[in-house]
Amino acid sequence: MELKQALTEEEYRQARASTLNAFYTPPVVIKAMYEALGNMGLKQGNVLEPSCGTGNFMGLVPEGMSSLKMYGVEIDSISGRIAGQLYQKNRISVQGFESAQYPDSFFDCVVGNVPFGAYKVVDRRYDRFNFLIHDYFIAKSLDLVRPGGVVAVVTSSGTMDKANPSVRQYIANRADLLGAIRLPENAFLKNAGTETVADILFFQKRDRASLEQPEWVSLGTTSEGYSVNSYFATHPEMVLGKFAMESTQFGKQALTVKPISGVLLSEQLKEAVRQIQGDITDREPEELLPGGPDSSIPADPSVKNFSFAEVNGKVYYRENSRMNRVELPVKTTERVLGMVKLRDITQELIRCQMEDGSDEEVEALQKKLNEQYDSFTKKYGLVSSNANRKAFSQDSSYCLLAALELVDENGNLERKADIFTKRTIRKVEPVTSVDTASEALAVSIGEKAGVDIPFMAGLCGKTEGEVIKELTGVIFKNPVTEKWEAADEYLSGNVREKLLTAARYAENQPEYAPNVTYLEKVQPKDLDASQIEVRLGATWVEDTYITQFMGELFQTPENYLGTKIEARYAKETGRWHIKGKNQDSHGNSLATSTYGTGRANAYRLLEDALNLRDTKIYDKVRTEDGGEKRVLNKAETMVAQQKQEMIREAFKEWVFKDLERREELCRTYNELFNSIRPREYDGSHIRFSGMNPEITMMQHQKNAVAHILYGGNTLLAHCVGAGKTFEMVAAGMESRRIGLSHKNLYVVPNHLTEQWGSDFLRLYPGANILVATKKDFEPENRKKFCSRIATGDYDGIIIGHSQFEKIPLSIERQIAAIERQIDDIILAISDAKAAEGERYTIKEMERTKKSLEAKLERLNNQERKDNVVTFEELGVDRLFVDESHFYKNLFLYTKMRNIAGIAQTDAQKSSDMFMKCQYMDDVICCEL
Repeated sequence: MELKQALTEEEYRQARASTLNAFYTPPVVIKAMYEALGNMGLKQGNVLEPSCGTGNFMGLVPEGMSSLKMYGVEIDSISGRIAGQLYQKNRISVQGFESAQYPDSFFDCVVGNVPFGAYKVVDRRYDRFNFLIHDYFIAKSLDLVRPGGVVAVVTSSGTMDKANPSVRQYIANRADLLGAIRLPENAFLKNAGTETVADILFFQKRDRASLEQPEWVSLGTTSEGYSVNSYFATHPEMVLGKFAMESTQFGKQALTVKPISGVLLSEQLKEAVRQIQGDITDREPEELLPGGPDSSIPADPSVKNFSFAEVNGKVYYRENSRMNRVELPVKTTERVLGMVKLRDITQELIRCQMEDGSDEEVEALQKKLNEQYDSFTKKYGLVSSNANRKAFSQDSSYCLLAALELVDENGNLERKADIFTKRTIRKVEPVTSVDTASEALAVSIGEKAGVDIPFMAGLCGKTEGEVIKELTGVIFKNPVTEKWEAADEYLSGNVREKLLTAARYAENQPEYAPNVTYLEKVQPKDLDASQIEVRLGATWVEDTYITQFMGELFQTPENYLGTKIEARYAKETGRWHIKGKNQDSHGNSLATSTYGTGRANAYRLLEDALNLRDTKIYDKVRTEDGGEKRVLNKAETMVAQQKQEMIREAFKEWVFKDLERREELCRTYNELFNSIRPREYDGSHIRFSGMNPEITMMQHQKNAVAHILYGGNTLLAHCVGAGKTFEMVAAGMESRRIGLSHKNLYVVPNHLTEQWGSDFLRLYPGANILVATKKDFEPENRKKFCSRIATGDYDGIIIGHSQFEKIPLSIERQIAAIERQIDDIILAISDAKAAEGERYTIKEMERTKKSLEAKLERLNNQERKDNVVTFEELGVDRLFVDESHFYKNLFLYTKMRNIAGIAQTDAQKSSDMFMKCQYMDDVICCEL
């Protein structure tokens, strides 16, 4: 009671909440962690303690690390204020870690004891991963530390030991485990008054993503038979005690670590720390025109990464945790500093609008922006001029400045952007309540990308049952997935198959009866024989029908038909084959004369027709050197093709002649090809948070965005000027907002990258984008730029077509893809030879095969280089390709000959795009 009276209501609430997860770290553990970090070379730089409490880690910084610049975050007001008073030189933020706005890759090290708990933190950037609080702290810390930096944290043993490996795989994709120490259950007893099993984990962030699964992602078994993380199973010396099972307060058996009697924890930690191997690597050695050996300073968190800044009248450039002095000519320095001021005012104006600043505040900043822009351009010309672009293009916000100007095709200013005079950002307030279930559904689809019954019930203040009942016929529970779907999704696709499934479930579960009722209403009308064309060679026609047709037309002897002579279709190769086609060549004029010729009997002509080939007859003639060559016999070929056409016409007359056969073929056709009801995408519910309110998306654009969000792979086949750029930008931003994607890559024509960046920021002025320049992909800069993609949190990354080609897939994935192509073409060559195909076609495929084999050999002999960042390592999980027709002419084998638009040779850039899209489908889509 005395405590409650001494605190404000909010302070008491926070203090009570902190009892759920606050376990104050013993000094012996803190000292051991600093000893390990010291062994790795940590002496200076920016260090964050993400849940600092009263500052235990800050108070025990060793003398050798006195140059560290310490930052702390603490949600508990009392503890945070105490830390602020004790360590006044340190920057302490009293707020939740989820609210801390530090830039990515800012810190050299993150150290501390993260909160433990079986609950989650609300942070839109990480919500889709469903992290528990301790795992969330580790995930966010990895983003905040720079590549080469280290995250050293005390966390719950659950991070390493839980059965679901998804958290560990997430970490392994981004960082290497340098080592882990499992503490005994009494490690926190003296300081926190609790017995809990915890681990000290040391992770080093990589400069690129990885899809590998190291051993520590999985669980293993100790020599005693206990199931623990594989790291501890193979490194028992890192377990400071003995594993044992004990009963919890809920009566369950749990694994713990009993301390070893008579052994000091400090001595155990000292020995364990020696096993932790690693080096906190320096920042990237490539620097931008360094001013001298001692010209770098710790980064200012208010300066965006990869941006210029003014410090005491000098130009600095921030790269991760350091800012490097930049020596420039006097005139260039003035340009840069002028654009820094212009950039800072622009960003301040954007923040003001995003935070819903008053009209007076916005207008004051717009006036300031106008004055600075006019002053700058009067002296140095347009921001988009070549001189200013050259001076400032390395700043991550250059595209933002370029978007301040609307210029014509000649580079002349047409007018200033809307941000100078209008609000270009409206803060979107979250919808917290609605009146009806229908309104709740619209909000759910817009915010959750689907039907979320608990969320909807909370919005409209109804029970889940009431919501479901009110939306009968509007939402449906899919019996296969047991998830709720909106009508436009459920009542589309293969509705015949869905009806059969729903009817089967409804027999025993009446809740699916509405599914049957509504699916029956949307069944496509059956097509009859007059509306169906059955071509000879259609693969959906059973081969028994072809055998029957063949027997009736050619009067095949009954003792041959279906045994020695029959039609067969091989799904594996996609080819028809007439078995025993030469068995009936003697004495059957129908096969050799009426429907065949002396050079090609009717069975061969039928086989060619089934495989969609026009039969050709060749003669063998002697060459001057005594060899042979094949020459097309035009007369025989013409006769054979006339007979082949007779067979086709006979099939058309025969196929629907029999009533029973007609009904069966119509039923099969309708089931296979008349079962799909296209989904009609409606984007009217999408709120487009952060979009410029001065720009209104047309309905077809909103629908296109909905198609991209909910429909998977999408082709935007609109006409020129329909707004495809804005559709892709809006789809990417919404995809990130609702958690469908994390990193969007836009691949656009080379000459349009800067224009795309300007359009992106015109539509979403507050977006954080990265736009590649020609210089970024020069050999000496490519790795650094790709590392920026891999480690940055961007709303959109825009690169040119040719730059996209310079980011290779891993050699292993390329080899696997080429081997599949070689297998396909070997099969194609075999088919062509068996069918006596044209020598030109076969030679062309042989050349393609040799080219692929040469490429495969080069890849197999290629040295694996660690300094090459591969496409997989970028972490891209959604790809947008502008002007995708530039990637046509992908090699595709087909048994049909001389088809316009289908290439029989390989185009490198098309093959590269195809393999990368396969990677996106095979790996990324499986994870979503």
